[in-house]
Amino acid sequence: MTTQHIAIYGKGGIGKSTTTSNIAAALAESGLKVVQIGCDPKSDSTNTLRQGSYLPTVLDTARDGGRVKLEDIAVPGFKGVLCIEAGGPVPGVGCAGRGINAAIELLRELRLFETFQPDVVLYDVLGDVVCGGFAVPIREGLTDRVYVVTSSDFMAIYAANNLFRAITKYAPSGGAKLGGIIANSISAPYAHSLIEDFAQVTGTRAVDYIPRSTTVAQAELYGQTVIEANPGSPQADVYRRLAQQILTDTGAGIPKPLAANDLRTWARKWGDLIIRTDQAFQADQVI
Repeated sequence: MTTQHIAIYGKGGIGKSTTTSNIAAALAESGLKVVQIGCDPKSDSTNTLRQGSYLPTVLDTARDGGRVKLEDIAVPGFKGVLCIEAGGPVPGVGCAGRGINAAIELLRELRLFETFQPDVVLYDVLGDVVCGGFAVPIREGLTDRVYVVTSSDFMAIYAANNLFRAITKYAPSGGAKLGGIIANSISAPYAHSLIEDFAQVTGTRAVDYIPRSTTVAQAELYGQTVIEANPGSPQADVYRRLAQQILTDTGAGIPKPLAANDLRTWARKWGDLIIRTDQAFQADQVI
């Protein structure tokens, strides 16, 4: 099996690390060798895979001086998932994006992929800003496909649309293409239709829908993924299904992001629709 390199982007707080870690756990559970590289300066991507145990970041270790060894910055987590955190600059100094770039370069020098020989490498990348090192998995063709985690909230959609713009810029010159949207924490009755419509108008697709569930919150309080904490739950099966979809996915393309004014017009349309739907529902309740 040729190693698959997959980047998962999303707005901060949207649940991209939770989603990525559960995908990693599900793939490892099925017997695959998995690496997860956290590319968020908060360095919390792999927490639930290793139950919060201490893991020095790549950049912190490099700053300490001396020769960095792979075993210094990579530890096995649940079912052997190799956990790595790129880290960020010293607070108040330097650019987090450049830090990620430096971390990826160091991992290449350490021959991470040749040494571990993974089946799947997952990059968990902050998607609020797509510049500098944050764009490395897209810009340099480091990854085979990019998936964007979003919800039905406007700011998450806004961030996803910005990511589409970055993919559109770099994909024609060898950068990664978009696998699709992962809709996370879906509970509102209109959410599914809204995301389907957003996918349609931007020329992409919704790969899967992850429902909001207290099972996720409970697992994270245990410091575990859902796959580990509650393997028999319906939510665990959702992540297993998503992991297999991503593993076997062959559909990737270049999205068609909306211009700023068009995105606002689209959002207002949905805002009006939600108000009318809510008013109709309240009228039915009165009757």
